[in-house]
Amino acid sequence: MRASLTVPLLLASLLSACTTTVVQPASQISQSGSLKVHPGLLGQPVPPELQTPTSQVVKPVESETPQPPANTEDLRTQRSLYFSLNQTDLKADYDQVLMAHARYLARTPAARMRIEGHADERGSANYNKQLGLKRAQSIRATLIGNGADPAQIGLKSWGNSRPKVRGRDEAAWAENRRADIVYERER
Repeated sequence: MRASLTVPLLLASLLSACTTTVVQPASQISQSGSLKVHPGLLGQPVPPELQTPTSQVVKPVESETPQPPANTEDLRTQRSLYFSLNQTDLKADYDQVLMAHARYLARTPAARMRIEGHADERGSANYNKQLGLKRAQSIRATLIGNGADPAQIGLKSWGNSRPKVRGRDEAAWAENRRADIVYERER
């Protein structure tokens, strides 16, 4: 009978201890010792020596998709374009990159490029070869649509015979689902 009485008494004392706790307002918290909380976290004014200059403030990342550089020449350095599994449609992330390559080809008639399509190791050799070709054709059509001369662009499909990364996991397969732009003559 005593055991059944101790549990309710213990619970009652715990509940009363929780309800009678006094919380100090943030402005009245005193800090002692070597580790202190930043006053801004306590709702207190921040002295100038603790303020971070605005030039050092880290801005949050707006999206996880890497944004291509604004300079056209920098965009042309991006030569590998990646695809989703079994897809031949290029992601919208590469629109600016392809437009930069197309503008370069349009203003440099002597330039020649080859688009090499690749696939990951999954699927038959014939399927992967066809998929690589369709990926290269997709990029070629986009370049031509943005002003490049069709005679400047050759196609090659390697299928899964030239992987960029060896491995049997999603990270390796993602690197191998690509098309590479290879300039045979840039000037």
